[in-house]
Amino acid sequence: MDKQKVLDHMNNVVMKNTLMETLSIKYTDLGEDFLVATMPVNSIVHQPMGLLHGGASVALAESVGSAASHLFTDIEKYEIRGIEISANHLKSVREGVVTATARVIHKGRTTHLWEIKVTDENDNLVTLCKLTNIILPKK
Repeated sequence: MDKQKVLDHMNNVVMKNTLMETLSIKYTDLGEDFLVATMPVNSIVHQPMGLLHGGASVALAESVGSAASHLFTDIEKYEIRGIEISANHLKSVREGVVTATARVIHKGRTTHLWEIKVTDENDNLVTLCKLTNIILPKK
């Protein structure tokens, strides 16, 4: 797999006209058991007090965790659905860029479990998420 081609395809084709495009999420790195994406923190993702909205953090986490399941599944035969996500918001961010790293905890035949850490530019943990995806056969 050509890592850069995969990332370019995800960023320039797959994300068109999606929430990920609206939030300016960019996939930046991938490996055998992880996927990384970034998102700028600005007024688009702020809550009224000028801080990163928790829902935007969760949208970033689910975007990277779901995309990771797609990368590690035969999407000709299967489709992915997120079935549960939990989040603990630990630190506030007003500006800059946050980075989400999804690492696989369990990659089974029918479910994937991901731990997603969202960090700020100083590598401080902002949000910790757990995402469960179900792998369904295409009809």
